[in-house]
Amino acid sequence: MAGLVTSSELLTALHNKATQLRIGSVRATSEAGSGHPSSCASAADIVAALFFSVMRYDPHNPKARNSDRFILSKGHAAPLLYAAWAEAGLFPSSDLLKLRTLASDLEGHPTPRLPFVDMATGSLGQGLSVGIGIALNAKFVDTLDYRTYVLMGDGESVEGSVWEAAEVGRHYALDNLCAIVDINRLGQSDPTMLQHDMEAYRSRWTGFGWHAIVVDGHNLAAILSAFDEAARTKGRPTVLLAKTYKGKGISFIENKAEWHGKPLKKGEESQKAIDELTQQLQPNSTTIQISKPSAPASPSPAMGTMPAAPYTIGDSVATREAFGAALEALGAVHPLTVALDADVKNSTYTDKFGKKFSNRFFENFIAEQNMVGAAAGLAACGKVPFAATFACFLSRAYDFIRMAAVSGSNIKLVGTHVGVSIGEDGPSQMGLEDIAMMAAQPNVTVLYPSDGNSTYHLIEAAARHQGMVYVRAGRPKNPVIYGADERFHIGGSKVLRQSAADVLTIVAAGVTLFEALKAYDQLKAAGIAVRVIDLYSIAPIDRTTLMESGQATQRRILTVEDHYAHGGLGDAVLNAVSTERMCVHKLAVREIPHSGKPDELIDHYGIGARSIVEAVKAIVK
Repeated sequence: MAGLVTSSELLTALHNKATQLRIGSVRATSEAGSGHPSSCASAADIVAALFFSVMRYDPHNPKARNSDRFILSKGHAAPLLYAAWAEAGLFPSSDLLKLRTLASDLEGHPTPRLPFVDMATGSLGQGLSVGIGIALNAKFVDTLDYRTYVLMGDGESVEGSVWEAAEVGRHYALDNLCAIVDINRLGQSDPTMLQHDMEAYRSRWTGFGWHAIVVDGHNLAAILSAFDEAARTKGRPTVLLAKTYKGKGISFIENKAEWHGKPLKKGEESQKAIDELTQQLQPNSTTIQISKPSAPASPSPAMGTMPAAPYTIGDSVATREAFGAALEALGAVHPLTVALDADVKNSTYTDKFGKKFSNRFFENFIAEQNMVGAAAGLAACGKVPFAATFACFLSRAYDFIRMAAVSGSNIKLVGTHVGVSIGEDGPSQMGLEDIAMMAAQPNVTVLYPSDGNSTYHLIEAAARHQGMVYVRAGRPKNPVIYGADERFHIGGSKVLRQSAADVLTIVAAGVTLFEALKAYDQLKAAGIAVRVIDLYSIAPIDRTTLMESGQATQRRILTVEDHYAHGGLGDAVLNAVSTERMCVHKLAVREIPHSGKPDELIDHYGIGARSIVEAVKAIVK
């Protein structure tokens, strides 16, 4: 707290801090000519109380292991966050005038380019899920006593992801988590649904099992009391429902709807606001001492060596099952590995990990958005999270995936039950757009193993890789074609069939690789020599092997994939070789599929051995 200062002295000091945060936000946004000063002003008292009285952190080491964590879910109030860290002494206040410029990392919304930001925010409704992951880490994995604070806007509380997070927070009794909703009544284009109906907010959060405290968000004594009550509340998370006013402290914009996302004009208008705020500063000689965390940092344990891959050539295993075995093995040699599920662990085989490492396994139930957000929170704590569900359901969490990519988050996503090869469940369960979805995001590695041993090794590679990885895993059992000692690396491929007489290269992965191998045998019997490549790494892609093979096979390439035609393996290959005028033909699923037997569907939708043989004969004729 604040050492030996009296309560009144502390309140005066915090009032002045809040006022300085408002002044800093106005100056920054006016200089930038854009931003959200009114949204900063409504939350300034809350942030001042947190940063200069409530939270324990090291201003010069924001990543200290036992520091309290703060997430600005209402990311458009970024200038307020930056002003708080400047006031804490991390960087000069003059840097605030570089807001939103190419030369500064003080961007329009926070990103982890800044050392005090755990996750990029600004796509609303995501901060609480990230906070769930950070709080889970403290309570169950590292067993540390830091607290996590998430500042949200009232407008974003309409997002369904907020209530997914609320459910999971209650389920895990995260009493080390405190959310704050800045209820300033005004959204971007209209007043919010509930405006200042504080009892409605209270009843909703209470109904979700949270300890809800309604507080005047501009009364510092009440704010401090509420945070103290939150810290003393056990067995459930707390939410502070703070009644505030947009533009607080600046009389000509306060509580006025037309000021969302509108900076005060540089010059007379901004100076008028700064002068008014400056007059609100009160005489005070108190120097606030920020409380630092007590626990020393400890080194992260290194990843050990995984045991040998468990399968022998000729075994029959689904890649989703091999993923489960690999994850279980990884958990034993890598204490930083954690796993998250969305009520499908007996289908993705993450239950193997959960049974053995229960304190590192988190069931999110059917809440895929929260699962990915919590994974990002765990990654921000240095963990290596694997989050798995059916590939099609990851599309529900795509905005979280997008923001994790913006953050450079070290999460590993595994999508199972891909393509028409899942069979009778029909199109709603068939992941047919997941490669396109994942590969579209920058710096995301996309892996598509075909057999049990390649899956096992690529899961290990994913864990060792720094950055987001997506692994595509199938439902059907396929024969193991690689020995346990075969090596796989990110960015590689395997040439499985080749000769000097090859007239075309077939590129496939997953279930279609086995269709390509069947086609190879049929084509060989017909006197047509082809090359077959297992493209297990789609992003990054093995351009060298593709180019060499294409040039060796009369510039003819045929891709085959259990995925829609746009944005999948075929397009990745086409993009990789396009500069050399290769002739790339694509076999893919080109219509919304129907229920049926897996083999029947693979053949019917033109990605089976019969279609490959026909396509090759037509191309080389």
